[in-house]
Amino acid sequence: MSTHLGIGSFAQATHLSIKTLRRYHESGLLEPADVDPQTGYRSYTTAQIPTAQIIRRFRDLDMPLPDIRAVLAAPNVRVRNDLIAGHLSRLEQGLARTQNVVASLRDLLDEPVSAPRFEHRHFKEASVAAITEVLDVKDALAWLQGALGELQATVAAQRLPITGHAGGIFSNALFSEARGEATIFLPCVGEVRRIGRVVPLVVPAAEAAIALHIGSHNNIDLEYGALATYVTQHALAVDGPIREYYVVGPQSTPDETEWRTEIAWPIFQTRHENRT
Repeated sequence: MSTHLGIGSFAQATHLSIKTLRRYHESGLLEPADVDPQTGYRSYTTAQIPTAQIIRRFRDLDMPLPDIRAVLAAPNVRVRNDLIAGHLSRLEQGLARTQNVVASLRDLLDEPVSAPRFEHRHFKEASVAAITEVLDVKDALAWLQGALGELQATVAAQRLPITGHAGGIFSNALFSEARGEATIFLPCVGEVRRIGRVVPLVVPAAEAAIALHIGSHNNIDLEYGALATYVTQHALAVDGPIREYYVVGPQSTPDETEWRTEIAWPIFQTRHENRT
């Protein structure tokens, strides 16, 4: 038989503060068994303690309130477990990102960053299949992977031979304002027919200083910083978007440790170098 508890006693029993219980009531997540119409005083039953304990555990795992509400309202065990598994998977992904950041930070603190090798290169004008959108910088990698997949599928469907590495062109605003235009392209031979987001494009010729980034894009900013320093000290920087070329990238392997990304910073070339 359930016994009624005042909100203070219920808070003690569940280790949920009175403020938290009020918020859960207002959101409809955990409503009191009774609310005094005159005083507004809330009371709960002992039968609600297990539900409160479950909610507390989910909140300890940073599960959002709407997701907890969906778990509690799940029509069956399978749906409930799928919702919980989905949240745990997101936690694991977040943990992996945190571990990568921590490893990168330790490398910066414990070891001097080795200077990458740079080269100058001339890129010829290229006909490509391309996707262009305005996006937030935090969405750039996920968008890049989706765009590459769409480009590959479209070029394959149109039976157009690929003539070079996939690449990206990124506006200065994407870095300075955290939102700007990005283009992902795939060089190919033949007439690209417009399908969905894919359009034909001519990537102009360019002179650039090149740095090679090896591995995940989580710490690609290190190569960007080193390349910017090099360009400032040894070359004449010019206005223009930065390019990336995915020598080995998401289109080649899901193993991020195998990725090889060339970063191309536009410069005013004053000497003869490699011509691509």
